[in-house]
Amino acid sequence: MTLLLSVNTVSAQTDSGAIERSFDYIEQNKLDSAEIYLKLAIESVPDNPLNPFLLNNLGTVQRRLGKKTDAVNSYSAALEQLPENTVFLEARASLYAETGRTENAIHDYSALLEQNPANEEFLYQRGLLYLQAGQDNYAEADFRKMLELNPDGFYPRLGLAALAKFREDYAEAEKIYSFLLDKYPENPQLYAGRAELFLLSGKAGKASADATRAIRISTEGNPYYYVIRYRAKLLLHEDLSAREDLEKAKALGYQDSSGQAL
Repeated sequence: MTLLLSVNTVSAQTDSGAIERSFDYIEQNKLDSAEIYLKLAIESVPDNPLNPFLLNNLGTVQRRLGKKTDAVNSYSAALEQLPENTVFLEARASLYAETGRTENAIHDYSALLEQNPANEEFLYQRGLLYLQAGQDNYAEADFRKMLELNPDGFYPRLGLAALAKFREDYAEAEKIYSFLLDKYPENPQLYAGRAELFLLSGKAGKASADATRAIRISTEGNPYYYVIRYRAKLLLHEDLSAREDLEKAKALGYQDSSGQAL
């Protein structure tokens, strides 16, 4: 979620003080006010060549405010004026993915890959989206291409582990996670991924242990790590401890697939 431009840049190119005010409010984290002044700046000088960048900034502010539909509209308006801008396109692609608009996200990541066919992040994100759409052959093609481009890479193998889980090839997925954990023993994402795998394969005790490890070494307070352990503990009939993990996940803002807080 990148904010573009600076006060010095805009002050040299516009008479409007609205842009400067918007930056002041962003710095103060007064995002409601920043949104108002960004809209004012765009509307007051409709032919300002900086407006696409201001629209991107507006989209980012709206996204941080939780106004995700408005944010998509702002990113789209920016892209109407500069359709090949990768910053705008990546912002919209990631927001589409975040909001479950999988086909739209795939379309945007495909457009990004037309410009940057060897970009590992774009290939990885599109591969995961293909899995969500049930198109595992396309996902495999993206992950295999990543592996060709970067044979020692972390994310190509992480993608292949996700693919193996999707195909219920749990032995292969566990093999990949264990290989990665030998190389990256302090990566909480890997422990969480393997914990999820153990849940799928009915190994609740191992799932709980890996989720605990992810929680201990994580610095970000990821609610999903607690959700994985909560589900594992339910299977182990550790109901009181499971409830504590559920409350912790709620406190960290976890939402279920319907968008409702747990």
